[in-house]
Amino acid sequence: MVRRLEIELGNKPVVIETGLLSKQAAGSVTVSCGETVVLVALTTKKSDICGDFFPLVCDYREQTSAAGKIPGGFFKREGRPTEREILVSRLMDRSVRPLFPKDFTDEVQIVSFVLSVDQENDPDVLSVIGSSAVVLLSGLPFKGALGCVRVGKIGEKFIINPTISELEHSDLNLVLSGTENAIVMLEGWAKEISEDVFLQATSFGFEAIQPLIKAISSWRMQNSYDSGFVPDSEIEKKVELFVREKMERIWEYPEKKQRNEYYEKMFEELKAQYDESMHDEIKIIFNGCLEKTIRDMILQTGRRFDGRDPEQIRPIDCKVGLLPRTHGSALFTRGQTQCLSSVTLGTKHDQQIIDGLFEETSKRFMLHYNFPPFSVGEVGALRGPSRREIGHGALAERSLQFLIPSEDVFPYTIRIVANILESNGSSSMATVCASSLALMDAGIPIPRHVAGVALGMIKENDKYILLTDIAGEEDHVGDLDLKIAGTTVGITGFQMDVKTTEFSLDILRQAVMQSKRARDRILEIMNSVLDKPRPEISKYAPKILTIKISPDKIGLVIGGGGKTIRKIIEETDTEIDIDDDGTISVYSTNLESCKNAIEKIKSIVEEPEAGRIYEGIVTRIFPFGAMVKFLNEQEGLVHISELAPYRVNRVEDVVNVGENIKVKFVGFDEQGRANLSRKQALTQEEIEKEKQKINFPQRHIKKSFRK
Repeated sequence: MVRRLEIELGNKPVVIETGLLSKQAAGSVTVSCGETVVLVALTTKKSDICGDFFPLVCDYREQTSAAGKIPGGFFKREGRPTEREILVSRLMDRSVRPLFPKDFTDEVQIVSFVLSVDQENDPDVLSVIGSSAVVLLSGLPFKGALGCVRVGKIGEKFIINPTISELEHSDLNLVLSGTENAIVMLEGWAKEISEDVFLQATSFGFEAIQPLIKAISSWRMQNSYDSGFVPDSEIEKKVELFVREKMERIWEYPEKKQRNEYYEKMFEELKAQYDESMHDEIKIIFNGCLEKTIRDMILQTGRRFDGRDPEQIRPIDCKVGLLPRTHGSALFTRGQTQCLSSVTLGTKHDQQIIDGLFEETSKRFMLHYNFPPFSVGEVGALRGPSRREIGHGALAERSLQFLIPSEDVFPYTIRIVANILESNGSSSMATVCASSLALMDAGIPIPRHVAGVALGMIKENDKYILLTDIAGEEDHVGDLDLKIAGTTVGITGFQMDVKTTEFSLDILRQAVMQSKRARDRILEIMNSVLDKPRPEISKYAPKILTIKISPDKIGLVIGGGGKTIRKIIEETDTEIDIDDDGTISVYSTNLESCKNAIEKIKSIVEEPEAGRIYEGIVTRIFPFGAMVKFLNEQEGLVHISELAPYRVNRVEDVVNVGENIKVKFVGFDEQGRANLSRKQALTQEEIEKEKQKINFPQRHIKKSFRK
């Protein structure tokens, strides 16, 4: 049976339909807004594995046929997931995962295909809405319906689900997922907005999803659910008592490695008390009791295992200019989290071309984040970037992107490589800090530093504690991971995940203000090391100079068949790009070569200046004057009356074709033709010589006649 819901979101109808497509899936829907349509389907498989991990897989795929395009490249079909597809897949996962029971371990896959796209309504939010709907239809255990919207801000007005063109003028791009009572996920960027504006936008978005949640709640299917693993209550009590007794000594181990070794020692001692066949079960019970005990101890005492109070940041150390041949570098260390960022400057040829569902674009600022296994003391294979690495890099990139100077101010392509060398919590925010320092070390004129910090929370019933600068252990056992980056002016990037359905707007307000206090302290430390960009870029960076000419003079610079531009490139040993708007970029490893090329281009396109004297060559002769080429390819007329400081009967008496002469530019006539003067270009001494030349033959002729 086909079922249909239509909900107004931001004055635009969003339509959800089920029962027509993909009927063998456990749940499937199409979600559409405008002419953008996504198909979301869920399948599930019973798991016999005894564990504490929920194997949820969310996959978002964009097929270019949805936009009426054929993929570029040799194979002409979609390949591995793009960065955007991975980021939207993460949006889906981070939205729905917190709403499943902790003990649910069945395999679940949610797939979203973009079937149609209208270039205005983004399919990412529709995919999250569809994910909520298919879980409800499947009958899987789920803590209520989930809604999702995007919030933009143009001027003083908030907009629900702004179009792609509206986002170009927006100061905010906030994607929010939530339930009837709680916020579940936040993601996005901002152009240095205040904390108050950020909170207002979040509240605005939370209110907007309520009608959607109410509408799709009616689709919920009830299904019996058997927990995959129910621990023996007696064994659980004994393990919990054992863990609590051992954890009284945890304060003796302030380092992460020390505590991990202590936990392993605890488990080895515990499992020795049980038969080998029970070790897997004991491991699950032990991990659950350990997590509960850690939460209780921090919540009750307000003390953290590394000795910090709730708002204390770990010790910070910043260093810049570490790497001699990179164009900029910085090392940011906060506790046991360490990021080394390096900056590479490139030319326009190095920009990344992005070709997908939407119009082809280029990207001149890139940040690539790497998380090698040695950063957490593990052994692992080095392969392509994981979803987590893509997500963390994107968060850091958008936190910095609006501080990057425009191309007309700084015409370089910029790439940051951020390598995490140690990790114990919030490596993405360390990446923001290290990268901001590296940008200034590279001499890139960013106006101020960007810093970031992560906050966590532990909540039981009505009691909770917010933790600034969470370590990995606190992230693992806690209920919140809120990352906010920004400057002294305002917020630039954010990401929030929760493991609870009890995160309210009131708690968010406290967390945001606590985050601001921490961010301000980090910015003070960063500014004490390097508070403004280096005055010059690295000597190893390519040199780029730009000039803007009138578009109608581009042909002059290129020349017939590219002859002129090729000659300049060969003579100056440079590379030259010309845009349709008349912007010319000159690249070289040598600054003088760039300057030389620019001067040659200027001489070709330079507009004549009234009263200025130029070297020219006579190209044509007429009874009324001579045409003279000056400023390379430009031509002007020297009227016969302007050839010499005396009356001229024939033009050939003064100049001939091919002769080099000096001319003064007088101005343009009504038809835009250049008027030149030879006699006005002569010095007083040259004028006297000219008069002598003409007078001598005249006197000679007269004397001969008298004879």
